Amino acid sequence: MRQRDEMRAFTLRGLTLYLPEAALKGNLERALSNGRYENHEADALMLHLRPGDRLLDLGAGLGFICALAAGVLGEDAVVGVEAGPETVRLARRNLAANGFPGVKVLKGAVVGTGEGEVEFGLRPAFWASALRGPGGWPENAEVIQVPGRPVGRLLAKFAPTVLCCDIEGGELEVLTQPLPGVRLVVVETHPQVYGEKGLARIVAALRGQGFQEAEGARKDTLVFRRA
Repeated sequence: MRQRDEMRAFTLRGLTLYLPEAALKGNLERALSNGRYENHEADALMLHLRPGDRLLDLGAGLGFICALAAGVLGEDAVVGVEAGPETVRLARRNLAANGFPGVKVLKGAVVGTGEGEVEFGLRPAFWASALRGPGGWPENAEVIQVPGRPVGRLLAKFAPTVLCCDIEGGELEVLTQPLPGVRLVVVETHPQVYGEKGLARIVAALRGQGFQEAEGARKDTLVFRRA
């Protein structure tokens, strides 16, 4: 995604998302064209967001979920975290283009615990970039160093009431950590990365913190709400 790449524009839910032609890998162009890009997460958030909420978006991608939430909550109530350096710039550009320049997008990979930088596998299909999984790095991943963002520190600093999480398998370690102050979790799960046992571990950890499955879950996108 270099500056000279031709930019494409797509409109979803009244928002305009820009990205380079070269970034349209896999089924991304189709999802953006037919409105199915991140639609399950978006539907769940629009169902459950309420005045006074604060959103922390883990894996901000193009900035779509951040912009959608900012339209409801205001830009000061939304923070995104994204690991890909060029994707961070793209998310910030999209947020500014849609009238939300004040939404913070932090560069880094969200982790359960730890300090310092972590290795991150950057893939041509930016939405499939991820931390190293149980099966190792994909063949086409460029391994780079990015800041590690422990979820506990993010929660302490930004005090979100809502988490949206799409981090290609990293949720196994992140969502099994304590989540103080969070009332709603919308997560795209990736059982192909960690299996059914990993998925069960996530569900058990959330239930153990008082979360229950809530309306809006579809396919691999799960919704948990805590009273």
